[in-house]
Amino acid sequence: MTSSAEHAMPAPSAMLDDFLAWTLAGSRPAAHEAQGTCANGVRWTWQDDGVLVIEPAKQHADLCSVLVSAGVHGDETAPIELLSRIVADIARGRAALACRLLVILGNIEAMRDGGRYRDDDLNRLFSGRHLQLPHSHEAPRAAALEQAAMRFFAPACAAPGARWHIDMHTAIRASVFERFALLPHTGKPFSRAMFEWLRDARIGAVLLHTTKGNTYSHFTAQACGAAACTLELGKVRPFGENDLTRFEGADLAVRALLAGTRVGSRTDTQTDAQAALPRVFTVIDQLTKQSDAFELLLAPDVPNFTPLAKGTLLARDGDYQYTVQHDDERVMFPNPTVKPGLRAGLLVVETTADTLSKLV
Repeated sequence: MTSSAEHAMPAPSAMLDDFLAWTLAGSRPAAHEAQGTCANGVRWTWQDDGVLVIEPAKQHADLCSVLVSAGVHGDETAPIELLSRIVADIARGRAALACRLLVILGNIEAMRDGGRYRDDDLNRLFSGRHLQLPHSHEAPRAAALEQAAMRFFAPACAAPGARWHIDMHTAIRASVFERFALLPHTGKPFSRAMFEWLRDARIGAVLLHTTKGNTYSHFTAQACGAAACTLELGKVRPFGENDLTRFEGADLAVRALLAGTRVGSRTDTQTDAQAALPRVFTVIDQLTKQSDAFELLLAPDVPNFTPLAKGTLLARDGDYQYTVQHDDERVMFPNPTVKPGLRAGLLVVETTADTLSKLV
């Protein structure tokens, strides 16, 4: 049974009801229809293909600003579907909004193709690297997404914890930890608020970068001062084939962040907050494919976070060889098919106790 007030509520535009379908269709609003207000007072502005700003009815100077992105890799569909559903729920009043929100659907043309990217991995083209590949299909999109983030965060509150970027992905390969996060290197201490949010999102492990990178979350952390993370939330599947219940942890945590609340009662039995935080791994080395002679001496389906025996020959490329150096060294993102000059894998070791003791 619906109330008369609900019957009287004007419906949000088709764009807000299904932002994913609207975007994939190549729809663009007329200039006079590029912004509006929902019945609940939420205001929205369409800025570009897959770029939507949504603001709460109540505005104040200390309002948090949150960028949530998905589809930076076009075949990682579950987070894209989740984000589109969150937009619809905010517009319909089914989800609360207590912050400024920038919604980004990343590589739209790759999404239409059902592929990861066309010419180059979009998530390696940020922080200006797109300028080195001016003829790449992805270069203009990287530039546009940089500008969208800069424009969004320019007027944002600069207080600690007031700027966030959650970049949602799914992984190509299996993982010892089904859900994990990557935090960009900024040279600043890591925040307890971020680790607690990751725990609420049911993230099992966190990987800490130790050098600057060219991912979208690296860009927003460095250029926009955002508390940024890349989430790996499960396996790549085509649109319509995702079991979104497997992504409930991230879905609830994102919705809580946007509502300015915390995820409700936890279902696990852990009571010690420190023990409940994710395990932490820190990057200690990188495998770089120097030429087409590169060999990665691993099974093609080896999971992320697989432990390696010390002394194991892991990779070779001409005169270059990499041998496992530590007792608990693990491999991440092994991929010998990348283009020469790009990362073909990361090596990490566990640093949980040390990292959690230094959170601020």
